[in-house]
Amino acid sequence: MGTVWFLIYCAYALGFWYGAKLIREEGYSIGDVIIVFFSIIIAIFNLGQASPHFQALTQARGAAYAVWKIIDDPSKIHSDSETGLKKASLTGDIRFSNVHFTYPSRLGVKILDGISFDVKRGQTIALVGSSGSGKSTCVQLLQRFYDPDAGSVFIDDHQVDEYNLKWLREHIGVVSQEPILFQATIRENILFGRDTATDAEVHEAAKMANAHNFIMDLPDKYETRVGDRGATLSGGQKQRIAIARALIRDPKILLLDEATSALDNESEKIVQEALDRAAQGRTTLVIAHRLSTIRNAHKIIVM
Repeated sequence: MGTVWFLIYCAYALGFWYGAKLIREEGYSIGDVIIVFFSIIIAIFNLGQASPHFQALTQARGAAYAVWKIIDDPSKIHSDSETGLKKASLTGDIRFSNVHFTYPSRLGVKILDGISFDVKRGQTIALVGSSGSGKSTCVQLLQRFYDPDAGSVFIDDHQVDEYNLKWLREHIGVVSQEPILFQATIRENILFGRDTATDAEVHEAAKMANAHNFIMDLPDKYETRVGDRGATLSGGQKQRIAIARALIRDPKILLLDEATSALDNESEKIVQEALDRAAQGRTTLVIAHRLSTIRNAHKIIVM
């Protein structure tokens, strides 16, 4: 800032000296000199006011460089690839074999250290443990958002990286702690699970999710707009729509990542009934901190 004021006062001195020289030697009028002098002064002041933003521009440039570096960095996992295994049907057997994993952004923190377990078709397995123990990481590895550093993740005796990624994710239903609803109608939000579904299939999925009754009580029923991120609905209602969206694709594998942890007791009971119904006949991985959500699990894995 001191440099800016130094330049301003230098501009004053230069303007006075050169203006006096022009009046004395070149015959300029005082008015002409004053106009030029104040134009320079106003320009200098504007530059001075802009100077505090120079640092922000430098920071923005550095941030933009980091963002574009990530965008330009080639991905190891291509979700739009047409290659990979597409089976006629998925059974739903899951196996983790000596899996090691560390997030690329936290290379010094090992999340999974040689974990192994298996889930048979139709079983419900609960993953419990403290925050950061790797429960959600297992869910992300199954969907192949990341590849393990060592070891293998199998679905139906094939490693997940052998499958066509888009096809694989179409056979996995996910319900997370914070459901993501779009600013659209209830029907459209459910159809994001499978956009070719009929209205009858939408209604059936909503019934399985314990959502049909409250939807029919709304003025516009399935055409009710949910607002930004589902702002017009309660937490339990949003969660049930998210469950319906997961079920409409009839997934063989269902991943429940603390799906009831943010709900009150009454809403949790309704949503849990829907989840128990949804898990029937499907391989289900449940991540939970509450005993009530894992009471029906065939196996509990402590991480």
